[in-house]
Amino acid sequence: MKSLLAVYRREILAYLTTPLAYVFVAVFLIAVGTFTFQVGGFFDQGRADLSSFFAFHPWLFIVFMPAIAMRLWSDEARSGAIELLLTLPAPTWALALGKFLAAWSVAGIALVLTFPLWVTVNFLGSPDNAAIFVGYLASFLMAGAYIAIGAALSALTSTQVVAFVLAVLVSFVMTAAGLPLVLGFLKGAVGGGLAEGISSLSILHHFDAAQRGVIEMRSLVYFLSLIALALTGSVLAVDARRGG
Repeated sequence: MKSLLAVYRREILAYLTTPLAYVFVAVFLIAVGTFTFQVGGFFDQGRADLSSFFAFHPWLFIVFMPAIAMRLWSDEARSGAIELLLTLPAPTWALALGKFLAAWSVAGIALVLTFPLWVTVNFLGSPDNAAIFVGYLASFLMAGAYIAIGAALSALTSTQVVAFVLAVLVSFVMTAAGLPLVLGFLKGAVGGGLAEGISSLSILHHFDAAQRGVIEMRSLVYFLSLIALALTGSVLAVDARRGG
């Protein structure tokens, strides 16, 4: 735990002492506001809820979460600091988990800074606050899943741009698999049963239910399992470097 906390503090300081976290949060808030009010028509819906806010989260996270995760390992490899990091008397899982939690914390801060929207809908009407809370919880878990994917791919390359592009592609595929258009195509290509199975593994499939104010146990298990699986990939990739 001491190693984990030391890595966590190191990564948080790295975010806070460089423009990265501030730029990420600022651009994220601008993008969220633009999509919620301009594209989603927040004031045109005539009801007090945050459906137009949460609807765009999966697609925004596809870009923003890999952006914040791309430096976790690739920057260490590029600068040569990873050699020193791997000589520390710390298990690889502690290094991977500390880095992941730091990036997830920055994403959490960005979500917290959108709380004025929650206050706004309560001022405008009487929204279902329990449903909004579930939406925020699901968004936070989904952000963790995308960051874990980005961290795993960052551990495979020493180039941040490559890590970012790969993470965006993988995240897009895992999200788009839940679209009705993709589901219809898969049904025609591989059959209904297999298509439904592929769609059920989509991030979008599990987030859609949470947008309606219901977070099912299987969705909770899905997001936590996806995070654990991606972090295991990070550990294996880093262990391969350490063994090499």
